[in-house]
Amino acid sequence: MSWPAPQELAHYTCYRTAGPLTIDGKLDELSWKLAPPSSRFVDIVTGKPAWFDTRVAILWDDDCLYFGFSAEETDVCATLTARDSRIYEDNDLEVFIAGKDAYYEFEINALNTVYEVFWIWKDIFKPGSPYCGRPEFNPAAHPTLEIAGIGGHVHPRGERWGFLDWDFPGLRHAVHVEGVLNKGAGTDKGWSAELAFPWKGLESLADGRSLPPRDGDVWRMDCSRFQQAGPDGKRLEPSAGWTWNRHGHYDSHIPETFTYVHFSTQVVGTQPMRP
Repeated sequence: MSWPAPQELAHYTCYRTAGPLTIDGKLDELSWKLAPPSSRFVDIVTGKPAWFDTRVAILWDDDCLYFGFSAEETDVCATLTARDSRIYEDNDLEVFIAGKDAYYEFEINALNTVYEVFWIWKDIFKPGSPYCGRPEFNPAAHPTLEIAGIGGHVHPRGERWGFLDWDFPGLRHAVHVEGVLNKGAGTDKGWSAELAFPWKGLESLADGRSLPPRDGDVWRMDCSRFQQAGPDGKRLEPSAGWTWNRHGHYDSHIPETFTYVHFSTQVVGTQPMRP
């Protein structure tokens, strides 16, 4: 199955917040209530609807870029507690933010444990590039991953370095569970996650764009969810992957499939919403 065509991909308008946000995972501020939600996430390969409703909204202010996830779930569970554990082995929510030659990956579980990787395409990793020669991006000095793709898919651009100990400066994150974590009674409603990424941490992905963005600026971002159990509660192998756009492959690392996020200087709720 091939990638979706550009015209199949979602476009999202990211508005300014209507006031300060408290990063507690609850998404109860007026800004979140006014923010347009994404479409319901779909199967990463086929595009078929997921069995649990998952959506995200995105906002911004002069300090940060914000994501608010809502994830339906009848048995909210998580096991991993160490930062940068393989959070994708739990049920998780994920954010990818792409620049031209690099992208950032973030994952979080219902215990508020996070995993981060900064990925740089190897074809740009050479003298004169904005990444080569920077101590934080020295593959010989940091733990790294090298991938050409995921799940048997190989990206035409080839391999990239993943810097496993890169931490987003000033990152704030929180989750809220509507139910009882790890009870297994099938009576939970779900969980939400609230994320705040300071603009300073996106300098390496801005490619000369203004931070915070100007009105009309467009970035490529993806939001996703991986689910370890099927509708019958049995462990899935591999886990179910649900994304904002169909990717056509069991691979989250395809920037060409990411949503087009359009930044607006309008305050959320002050004009008719565009999807």
